[in-house]
Amino acid sequence: MKVQFAGNVSVVYTGLKILSTELGFSIDDTNGFPIDVQQRKGSIYISKNQYSGQICFEKPIHFFRALGLWLEQYQLKQEFELVEEAQFDSSGAMLDASRNAVMRVSEMKAMLRKMAVMGLNVLMIYTEDTYEVEEYPYFGYMRGRYTEDELKACDQYAATLGIEMIPCIQTLAHLTEALKWNYAGEMKDTADILLVGEAKTYAFIEAMITAASKPFQSNRIHIGMDEAHQLGLGKYLERNGYEQRFAIMTKHLQAVVAMTEKLGLKPMLWSDMYFRLGSKTGGYYDLEAEIPDDVVASIPDVQLVYWDYYHTDQAFYLTFIKRHQVLKPNSVFAGGVWTWNGIAPNYGKAIQTTEAALTACKKEGVKEVFATMWGDNGAETPMTTALPMLQLFAEHTYHQVVHAKTWQARFACCVGANYNDFMVLHQFDETPGVSENNLHASNPSKFLLWQDILLSLYDENIKGLSLGKHYEQMIPQLTQAKERNPTFFSLFAFYEQLARVLSTKAELGIHIKQAYDTVHKENMQMYLEQIKVLQEELIELRDTHRDLWFMVFYE
Repeated sequence: MKVQFAGNVSVVYTGLKILSTELGFSIDDTNGFPIDVQQRKGSIYISKNQYSGQICFEKPIHFFRALGLWLEQYQLKQEFELVEEAQFDSSGAMLDASRNAVMRVSEMKAMLRKMAVMGLNVLMIYTEDTYEVEEYPYFGYMRGRYTEDELKACDQYAATLGIEMIPCIQTLAHLTEALKWNYAGEMKDTADILLVGEAKTYAFIEAMITAASKPFQSNRIHIGMDEAHQLGLGKYLERNGYEQRFAIMTKHLQAVVAMTEKLGLKPMLWSDMYFRLGSKTGGYYDLEAEIPDDVVASIPDVQLVYWDYYHTDQAFYLTFIKRHQVLKPNSVFAGGVWTWNGIAPNYGKAIQTTEAALTACKKEGVKEVFATMWGDNGAETPMTTALPMLQLFAEHTYHQVVHAKTWQARFACCVGANYNDFMVLHQFDETPGVSENNLHASNPSKFLLWQDILLSLYDENIKGLSLGKHYEQMIPQLTQAKERNPTFFSLFAFYEQLARVLSTKAELGIHIKQAYDTVHKENMQMYLEQIKVLQEELIELRDTHRDLWFMVFYE
């Protein structure tokens, strides 16, 4: 399709050219269909009549979403008019690059293009030690870390698409990989937590913050500080004796925030440690947790990030959002796409928690939200499986209520893929015997893939569930998905092969044990032949996974 743009296009023109291939149009200032573009405050507005079209937008990201909407409607209707109202000031994603999976710059750019058409305007990069800090050459050594130039290139690309990139690092805990080297010996409290009060610790943190923020145009930075469960209980305890951990946390946070202020940065941090320290059980979501008034008063100028991707009841989110607002107005909400369930995504839980959480955020006036794309335990689940959930976040960003048909149609437009084909992937873990939507986060595809069929640790858990048949029925669905979604051919080829392996392996240990107990030699011979075939199928699975991995991540 040829399009002629007129009006206020200078601020988005570079992004327009980037997205023309993605969305299948070309810019033709002579023969293209005319679209008048106006930048003004207010809602997104698109329309088309027989002779021309119109796009009205406030922020650049609104234009790119509007462009995708306009092209989608153009394929469906001769004339149309549509209005959307942004529900949040910012909405986006956080990409985990710290679990041995550092996404290639080309792949990050591909994700940014899809996010732009969705209308998501923030991308955080979670880097514990996967970026360069010049003063500490062993920081991120052999971990596939990003160079400053690579991050800068991503940031500039994002900016042309109306997306703010924000560094997301750690300045207290979650630093096992960074602290394992000799240089860190004098500045660690425990294996993964920095030693509060040590001068070398703060020289190290300042170098990290400086290096992490330098490639980005944004003056915002996420300084982490979550899950410091052993804070003050290692070397700190030996040096100082026991000290109230609220006091340790406050002292450290104030020192780190002073550094960000000196560098002209606006920090945010995960909120869980305040609630954990105020809980008698150490739980984050403890409704009985009490945070002393003097601790609340001591929290410096920082945004709190409430992360929660576990609850499915809207009432809990409403309560906890209010508790955050008491601590610090302007808190940010972080949900999750459940790419960390095992080897396949848990869409059921992701959808249920997202619907409840974002509805609550809108009711309570939360202005900023993002979806975490964690890669726990080695990033077994490919990050591209997060795209349907990012689309759900995007639709909640522009609608009070999201309807399934709208969400699915938008996914086809923004991602260029079939929504139902992606939903097949949740069947790997939502198997017979697992509750609807897999809210307890079972992961049979993982433990059945990795367990030894002669030890068969989990066979008692799956007896009578016919999981071999379950995975066998998935094979033709994934074969068709592979053919229907050429952009994601390698993704579906990997999962097709995983289903093939599990269709044989899932119950093989059970069958072997039965044949052994009954001295059924013919069956034992048959299962031996199955094992030989299975070996070849596993080699194929390894190869398809390797091919997919190196398409997305650095070696």
